[in-house]
Amino acid sequence: MGIDTAMQQWRHGELRLAEAPSEQQPALQRVEDAIFAELRRRLGGMFTLEELTALYESGTSWCLELAARLAPGAPWTWDARVADAAFARYARGAVDLAGGRRLEAGP
Repeated sequence: MGIDTAMQQWRHGELRLAEAPSEQQPALQRVEDAIFAELRRRLGGMFTLEELTALYESGTSWCLELAARLAPGAPWTWDARVADAAFARYARGAVDLAGGRRLEAGP
């Protein structure tokens, strides 16, 4: 999966969260926040979209396990799109992203 494809998938996750019923929002946000914090722990503050995409491609089962642990009574949070939303949010801090656009490497 390329970076652009991953980013598109992550954005779809954000839309899913935005469109979720209001009564589901608190649990969804709590799980997204926890996944975001784990991304920070795994990648740190300085990272590239390539590094984030590689982590995503290595598997996100840890995200679903985290969701099930954090919100055992809220199975709608166990959806992979919640992880996608967290990845989208975290991607905005990539060193090679500016204004929502990927910066191209120089010559």
